[in-house]
Amino acid sequence: MSQFSFIPIFPHPILRPYIAKMYVFKSNGRLPVMDNKLIVPNANFKLTYTWLNGIVAKIGDKTFDQSENQISLSGLIDRPVLLDPKKDSRTGTIIIEFNPFGAYRFFHLSFTELKNQIIELSDLFGNHVNEIQTQLTNSNSLKQKVDLLQIFLIKQLDKTSPDPIFDYCIKRILVAKGVVTVAKLEKETGYSSRWLHTKFTEHLGSGPKNLAEIVRFKQFYKTYSTGIDIHQFKDQIYQYYHDQSHFIRAFKRFTGFTLTDLQNSTNELATKHYTS
Repeated sequence: MSQFSFIPIFPHPILRPYIAKMYVFKSNGRLPVMDNKLIVPNANFKLTYTWLNGIVAKIGDKTFDQSENQISLSGLIDRPVLLDPKKDSRTGTIIIEFNPFGAYRFFHLSFTELKNQIIELSDLFGNHVNEIQTQLTNSNSLKQKVDLLQIFLIKQLDKTSPDPIFDYCIKRILVAKGVVTVAKLEKETGYSSRWLHTKFTEHLGSGPKNLAEIVRFKQFYKTYSTGIDIHQFKDQIYQYYHDQSHFIRAFKRFTGFTLTDLQNSTNELATKHYTS
């Protein structure tokens, strides 16, 4: 049976405010047949570099194939992702997950077009990325590869400026654990819902309501991933959802399963990803 793990990495201090987590995913082959191979949305953008093997991801009806020694960027994902190594052999991938207010500081892109997509960075930035990919391929150690990626990001950070209103709204949603309305953001910032939606579309690729829904579900799934029986925190669910049907719709949307079906299946990849 193949084994896999998520090994945490501490980001450079300059990058730390913008990065939710950084880690290495290792596997000695394809994931177990019985595992759902599920990654549940967590509101983070992801930069990935696979130096061994490759990764195949399915988002909705689209399949994305990341080849060995390629850097890829995924936008905001609000659908369940099915993930597996490309070949049944050893896999090594560096993954950098940006906070929702982090990605726009590094990449000047149309984030709407990047939503629910995984795109090779060379297709977005051309020769500038080909150079770093060559350096990564030729580097001799995992530490060197991690350092090269972080140096690349630090240089990218110097090219952009912060957007204080957008950053405030994102942090407000995160602190409120998704339980905040657009009307509340309007009142606190003094900007209209239309203006805020335009700003979110520009920097995130989606509106504030959608982000809040992902963040809200994340609170539940983090607890669910620890293995606690759902009946032990049933009352907590209603701190985030109006009623049972509201919660059931969110669960189906973000996992692709009903709660009963997921509980009765193996979902080690998703739980390790959330608890790593």
